[in-house]
Amino acid sequence: MYSTTAIYEVLSYSVGDTKAGTKMGKLQLKNTEDDTTLNCILWEETLNRLDVKLFRVGNLVRIVSASFNERFNNCLISSLELVKEAKMGLEPEERDEYFSKIIAHLEEIKNDKLREFVVGFFKEHEEEIKESPAAKAMHHNFIGGLLVHTLECIELAKLVIKQSFQRINEDNAIAACALHDIGKILEYSIDPENGIIEYDEDFKKEWFTHTQYAYSLCMSKGFKEVAKMIAAHHARADWGAILDLNEKDLENYVYFVHHIDDLSAKFGKTSAGML
Repeated sequence: MYSTTAIYEVLSYSVGDTKAGTKMGKLQLKNTEDDTTLNCILWEETLNRLDVKLFRVGNLVRIVSASFNERFNNCLISSLELVKEAKMGLEPEERDEYFSKIIAHLEEIKNDKLREFVVGFFKEHEEEIKESPAAKAMHHNFIGGLLVHTLECIELAKLVIKQSFQRINEDNAIAACALHDIGKILEYSIDPENGIIEYDEDFKKEWFTHTQYAYSLCMSKGFKEVAKMIAAHHARADWGAILDLNEKDLENYVYFVHHIDDLSAKFGKTSAGML
């Protein structure tokens, strides 16, 4: 059910076509009082009346008028009110700072060939990396979100290795943390005017997932251990992993990046305004 008095945070928004050829919006909201989620539908007539900026991820909104569909467990919205506009993402100077911190970590990689590859890739794709979100809805879904998520993973990995897992090859672990989500610079597009994130249709024509992209990139350069860490970072095949961690007799290192990534994703902010 929904409430007209509750304040909701926008988690995700997308627009698709109905069988009748009209537009339909899908909006996921989170009740800020109890953290429950609400899946919402908006018909084309409503979309035409409402400002698309209402649906920016992180916005706080109030439902003015709607009806709840018990059968489909969703809310059909006819009117929304903006309570507080979200920040779309990191400011340019913040993105520069995050990028510089990542490069500083990558330049500490001792393996010359690996360091040149990873640092070179980041510098070649600097602008795309600075703007890309790290996800569409679940975590770090804002302009510059990939930077924040990547830096969190690298710094978590270095801390864990220093404290407890010295036998993990740190060079490979840091490279895998840096590159595990790098395909998202191609997988997602984000509108700089309203912060709305969409899947890029061109990416789907060439690649299955961002994991496949990063795995293939590292394998093509001969960094097989890095590639295997990336292949397993979603843990299960039905979650998008190339290497399922439920398989037997896997090398210990392949579990590492999954757990680091999971920590950052689970606790990562969904709005730049929360940083």
